[in-house]
Amino acid sequence: MYVVTNRKVNNRKEGLEIFGDTPNTVGPNELRLVNVTKQGSHYTTELLTDKLTQAEVRELKRRHALDIDERADWYASLRVACDLMEQAAREKRHLLVYVHGYNNDMKDVLGTAETLEALYNVIVLPFSWPANGGGAVSGTADYLDDKQDARVSMDALNRFFEKVQFYHEKLTEARREAFWQQAMAEDGGRGNREAVQARFTQLLAEDCKVTLNLMCHSMGNYVLKYALQPSAAAAAKLIFDNVSLVAADTNNAAHETWVQRIQFRNRLYVVINENDFALAWSRRKPGEAQRARLGHYLKNLFAANARYIDITRAEGVGNAHGYFAGEPVARNAALKAVFSDAFEGGRAEDRLAYAADINAYRLI
Repeated sequence: MYVVTNRKVNNRKEGLEIFGDTPNTVGPNELRLVNVTKQGSHYTTELLTDKLTQAEVRELKRRHALDIDERADWYASLRVACDLMEQAAREKRHLLVYVHGYNNDMKDVLGTAETLEALYNVIVLPFSWPANGGGAVSGTADYLDDKQDARVSMDALNRFFEKVQFYHEKLTEARREAFWQQAMAEDGGRGNREAVQARFTQLLAEDCKVTLNLMCHSMGNYVLKYALQPSAAAAAKLIFDNVSLVAADTNNAAHETWVQRIQFRNRLYVVINENDFALAWSRRKPGEAQRARLGHYLKNLFAANARYIDITRAEGVGNAHGYFAGEPVARNAALKAVFSDAFEGGRAEDRLAYAADINAYRLI
């Protein structure tokens, strides 16, 4: 599994010990790409910093029909992007970018990512920011430290999204161009533009469609909120098919001002559990910033581009915070199906009842 992070990375250590608890010493905007392999109960890690040779770039360009200058400098991120798209197409799976929440060390992050891959038809690419707060028992100081780290991670998330958008466009453009050339060739030079367009559309529809989706959990939504603030933010560009804001640890008040900046090809979901224990604890923190949280409040659901999903009364959810995994989805096949649709580029609301009084879809 590949991990993108703005944590401090110490390549002289081994396993998950290479990941620090603080932002990169070069600056919080600095990104590192790490290949993590699980071997039994342990992990091996490889920091990917290599500049690709011209021969490597030439081969990637040939194999994926990429419109790139092979004489320019290209790095491991290009190879990783090609590998992920190739794997997703081969295995007929979707890509899910995962931004985790508060109090997650790397073992937590990887454990959740592995669970997501086991439960859903996705390949997970985690973005990990320094969030080792220590949990509810550690109190306010660690929680606020993580909030500060979340704010300073906004530019790193934007840089990551820029890379995702660039590589995704290059790889999908190449595939579309190949289908267009095939449709032209099948036309045999007859010049029937309408027939070529129809065949091109058919080829696209028949292709194994790999969707690219985003899931932000808990305080990961706080990182996204701040990443959306700059006027030219990459986070506000059209990158993902579906975007899921799950158990969002951000203010409910005026959330529409930043949520409505999010672009997407298919759906934007905000998932809410009124009984979420972690968000109830979060709200008890002092200060004006700790008002009702978006992820547990069923009022003021005004974002015009969002589809709100209330899972409060769904069987097995209870007071869970990570209800996309574990006991809630094990006990409730309908809940799992909702997240399957959301994480795999589908339409989750089609299986839900709409409650017009609160502008939300409900799973009961």
